[in-house]
Amino acid sequence: MPTIVKNNNLEGALRRVKIESASTLSKARERADGYKKPGVRNREEKKINTINSRKNSKNRNR
Repeated sequence: MPTIVKNNNLEGALRRVKIESASTLSKARERADGYKKPGVRNREEKKINTINSRKNSKNRNR
């Protein structure tokens, strides 16, 4: 999907491209691993959510 540059905002367009490519790569990695049991998937998701929660709480306290 092409990214459209609006109002000569090249930095914003590049940022969107980087975010899109990062999400695409992470989805491809998940699919490459194959099937995961629901319990394993839930544990991994909980682990990621814990890490993100700690990062967000650090940013809020600044």
